[in-house]
Amino acid sequence: MFDLATIKDLLGLVNYWVVIVLMMAGFYTVIAQHNLIKKVVGLNIFQVSVFVFYISMGKVSGGSAPILKDGIETYSNPLPHVLILTAIVVGVATTSLALALVVRIHHSYDTIEEDEIQTIEHGEEDIA
Repeated sequence: MFDLATIKDLLGLVNYWVVIVLMMAGFYTVIAQHNLIKKVVGLNIFQVSVFVFYISMGKVSGGSAPILKDGIETYSNPLPHVLILTAIVVGVATTSLALALVVRIHHSYDTIEEDEIQTIEHGEEDIA
C-alpha cells in the first residue's frame, strides 16, 4: 500500500502535525471555554505549538553546532533556539501577569467565568 519512501516522508512531517494539533487545541480552548484560567492554559498550549514550530524549523539534517572543527561542513543556525529561550521567558512573564489579573477579577466579581462576569457588568439583561 505504502512504499518505504512514502512512510519516511510522512514520519518526517510528524512534528508539523504535532504543531497543528497543539495550535488548534489551544485555539479551541481559548474560544470554547468561559473559565478565564482555562483560557490562559489554552494560550499557553498555543504558545508551545509556536515554540515547537520554530525549533523544528531550526533543525538541519546532519547539521552540527556552529563550532569550527575539521570535517564538519553543515552547521545548524542557533538563532531560532535562542529566540525560543527568550520567548519562554516572555511567556512565563505574560502567564504570571494573566493569572494575577484573573486573581484580581475573582476578588472583584467572585467568579472567573466570563459569562457570569458579563452578566454582572451588564446587569440582568440577556447577553447572547
